[in-house]
Order: sequence, then structure tokens, then C-alpha cells
Amino acid sequence: MIILGIILIVLAYLAPVPAFVGTIGWILLIVGLVLTVLGAVGRPVGRRRTYF
Repeated sequence: MIILGIILIVLAYLAPVPAFVGTIGWILLIVGLVLTVLGAVGRPVGRRRTYF
């Protein structure tokens, strides 16, 4: 999730794609980071500790 978010953000800045691609990238990045932090403090979500 984190890697896909980063890819979409970079794609939005480098290629002439609609603006919502960058927005979706930021949302995926933030959700992935929140889920990773939850997994790191001992609260895995969906039986996963990290969401790359």
C-alpha cells in the first residue's frame, strides 16, 4: 500500500495524468503508514503487521 502510494504520487508529478491520481496516492500512503504503525505497536490489522 505504501509503495503503491509512492508510485502514484511520483506518477502524478512526472506524467500528465489527472490530479486525482496524486490524491489517491497520498491517501494510500497515509493509510499504509497508519496501518504499519498499528502493527508496530502490537495491534496488527487483518493479521498483518505491515503494509508495504
